[in-house]
Amino acid sequence: MAMNRAFFDTWTPRALAVLRIVTAFLFLQHGTAKLFGVPHVAQFDNLQLFSLSGVAGILEVVGGALLLLGLFTRPTAFILSGEMAFAYFIAHASKGPSSCRY
Repeated sequence: MAMNRAFFDTWTPRALAVLRIVTAFLFLQHGTAKLFGVPHVAQFDNLQLFSLSGVAGILEVVGGALLLLGLFTRPTAFILSGEMAFAYFIAHASKGPSSCRY
């Protein structure tokens, strides 16, 4: 059991760092697609900055950068998780259980 404990004590911070960095890049990718058009997504052409998607893009770029740098990670993750929950209820939950394919 001591060997397992040492293994997890060694690798847990590294695994959490990888998870944080990958999540930050995904937020940055979605935010830059909305705000700057890179990568181009046709749905976000002519996006208004203060629309619902525009504000989400701002949150994703700023929050993704903060997560990537490791600054204010807990409050940033809390705000971004709220954004993702809001997006889920707007886009997916309103369609009912028939939209879930397992």
